[in-house]
Amino acid sequence: MSLREVKEPVCQGDASGSPVELIIEARGRDIDGLPVRRVLPSARRRMVGPYVFFDHMGPADLPPEGGIEVRPHPHINLATVTYLFDGEILHRDSVGSEQLITPGAINWMTAGRGIAHSERSSERSRREGQRLHGIQLWVALPRESEEVEPSFVHHPADTIPATQIEGVELRVMLGEAFGLRSPVELYSPMLYVELNMPAGTRIELPDDLAERAVYLVEGELEIAGESHGEERMLILETQRPVELCARRPSRVLFLAGEPLEGPRHIWWNFVSSSKARIEQAKEDWREGRFGTVVHDEDERIPLPER
Repeated sequence: MSLREVKEPVCQGDASGSPVELIIEARGRDIDGLPVRRVLPSARRRMVGPYVFFDHMGPADLPPEGGIEVRPHPHINLATVTYLFDGEILHRDSVGSEQLITPGAINWMTAGRGIAHSERSSERSRREGQRLHGIQLWVALPRESEEVEPSFVHHPADTIPATQIEGVELRVMLGEAFGLRSPVELYSPMLYVELNMPAGTRIELPDDLAERAVYLVEGELEIAGESHGEERMLILETQRPVELCARRPSRVLFLAGEPLEGPRHIWWNFVSSSKARIEQAKEDWREGRFGTVVHDEDERIPLPER
């Protein structure tokens, strides 16, 4: 979507004080040559609702023969959500899925009792190179759903509901808000919305879910008179009106959800309410019990020593 400017952007402060409870700065790292900023989990905040992991990938200009090669690896007791702004990734998994992930689509993989998958550059992107930019989320499942059957569902970009409100272009990727409802079936209440805000536009965020956060992918926001820059997550106070105003053309992600019934443990790619279940998953991966990834049977990432 385009980020369109309007003339003389004006953002007015709010004398009632900032509703931003906490600011989490993204932490940069390199994963197989791809620059990634990790936001969740953080030492200052482990989760936002059921969201337990948030990675901002790229933007990176990958040359021909310089693509990504994330070999088969396992997950349990969570769902992954892959969303791209630019580029494409070839997803394969142990339940037989093979799907080219492209910009604007939502790709929801339920690990449940256990799944293995790989994420690699497509033949075309390896041949021609590509610009890759997107977000990877992990959603922890409620205890009663942690051991469901694994599955993968692809929702094409044209099935994700979109609208425009006072100049702000938005897409409801998960959950229901702004009079729109995502087609993605969820295991607990949550919301995931992309906002493309031309300079000077403003929008008030829903406050019906207990935990809320915004992540500024690009641009500059003002909230209650305070300016916030890129690559940071703003944790918002509960049940407090929050209006975003774009000081520059901005791409913003809004996440919200109800907290789960207890904490989640994370070890490598495993997330669970039970430490014992994670130990079992380690043994299952060592012994090859997760199954093989379709058309990607020859490699896998070994279990880390630590």
